[in-house]
Amino acid sequence: MAIRTNGMLVKEAVSNLAAAIRANPRLATGTTTVRVHWQGGTQAIGRVRQFEPIVIDEPPAFGGTDRGPNPAELLLVALGACQELTLAVLAEQLGLQIESIEVEVQGELDLRGFLGIDRAVRPGFQRIEMTVHITSPEPEERLRDLLDLADQLCPVSDMLRQPVPTETILEVSHPMGTGVDPVLTTRR
Repeated sequence: MAIRTNGMLVKEAVSNLAAAIRANPRLATGTTTVRVHWQGGTQAIGRVRQFEPIVIDEPPAFGGTDRGPNPAELLLVALGACQELTLAVLAEQLGLQIESIEVEVQGELDLRGFLGIDRAVRPGFQRIEMTVHITSPEPEERLRDLLDLADQLCPVSDMLRQPVPTETILEVSHPMGTGVDPVLTTRR
């Protein structure tokens, strides 16, 4: 089944993008920026490009109001969606017939790390497991090869498996009239 977006085959779009990058490698790099604004309590609003704002919240056990997924859940959604889209695009490029793809992602947390109860326990997921459900007439071996390739090329999976250098910049704004510089920026 051919995947179409904006009247163009995904296979054609990806092929055109790859050709453009081969011709001009500088087209391959860019920066993605999102903004997250604290709303009070355990709630934040995430903004990505022109899309509707994303409400991020915690469940009541964490003092939240459960108005949206929490950050760890969003990470799992990002991983599942990236894996699924990578599979679909690669299947299209390889000419594999796929009727449906669904990715279930489970993350195991040990809250002792996040709550500072046990410093030996990491605050993030201890383990993440993905189950990929594919409906296809293709031989299982071809689908396993597809999954192996998707595992290698999925950007979110790559970022979770290999640490990404992360820098935090603190910018503190002081109210006017406090006698303190209005903006202080530090890098860590």
